[in-house]
Amino acid sequence: MTDPVLMTEIWRGDILESMHHGHAVVCNAEGEIVHAWGDPDAVVLPRSSSKMIQAMPLVESGAADAAGLSEMHLALACASHNASAIHNNMVREWLSAQGFVEDDLRCGPQEPRDIAIRNELIRCNDPVCRVHNNCSGKHSGFLTLNKHLGGHAEYCEIDHPVQKAVQAAHEDLTQEPSAGYGVDGCSAPNHASTLQGMARAMAFFAAAREGNGTRETAAARLRIAMAKHPEYVAGEGRACTNLMRAMGHTVAIKTGAEAYFVAMLPEQKLGVALKIVDGATRASENAIAAILVKLGALNPTHPEAKKYLDAPIRNWDGLQTGVMKAGSALL
Repeated sequence: MTDPVLMTEIWRGDILESMHHGHAVVCNAEGEIVHAWGDPDAVVLPRSSSKMIQAMPLVESGAADAAGLSEMHLALACASHNASAIHNNMVREWLSAQGFVEDDLRCGPQEPRDIAIRNELIRCNDPVCRVHNNCSGKHSGFLTLNKHLGGHAEYCEIDHPVQKAVQAAHEDLTQEPSAGYGVDGCSAPNHASTLQGMARAMAFFAAAREGNGTRETAAARLRIAMAKHPEYVAGEGRACTNLMRAMGHTVAIKTGAEAYFVAMLPEQKLGVALKIVDGATRASENAIAAILVKLGALNPTHPEAKKYLDAPIRNWDGLQTGVMKAGSALL
């Protein structure tokens, strides 16, 4: 086993104050490792970084087309969203169109990340609800797939037809048997894999082209939907949305809890999987930006890139007190 490598440094003045270590892998369309930092065989839960894999059965089964889902719906199915108006409205419309109600969702109520929406709920004394859960788009996709499959209501159970389809997609795309699963924040199972396995899966998404069979077409549609509609994948102010816009809506990236990140680069046909071992999101955002620059997908001079690379750290009075930068191994 290879130790994690230094990926992100936090400097205060000329003093190195904090360090974040991690593992990362880049694979090509053949599933071969092109670059690796740390341990490619480290087994990790990808958390929400695997949402496009979890959405594969929705598209591949024909359920998405039968339900008339748009690209925006597919992007939302892969989302960890802010619960902004565009997210909440689409989820409610999606549920209504398919004959579902909020209580059919198995993700729990969650306070919106969108501060304006949260404050409006407080002013109106309205309760936080399941639609506000950052995974409600994914769960709307699960409900749509479940309707297509004719399964019972508890679609998050590991032996439910929906979750069996998700596990099959996970194992096929990572080319590994599931290394076990944990229950995610939204109550759905989340399957673990090696970093190489996830990078291999992301490379498949990156290289997939519509018209090259059912699985490739489904993967390409999901990747394109994410890249074209990044505001549905995360939301304003979020690294996923900011960086996909900065890369011209071609590369698809997705964060996951506890500092996981993936990327799908269609021009280079490369997939990336990244994990910061201490779970620090600031470090995963910095490291994925550095890797995207290294692979030629992100311009380091772009204003959005500068938010995550050599990013200034400021105090409450606006004074720059330090900087966050990528470790030398990534440069």
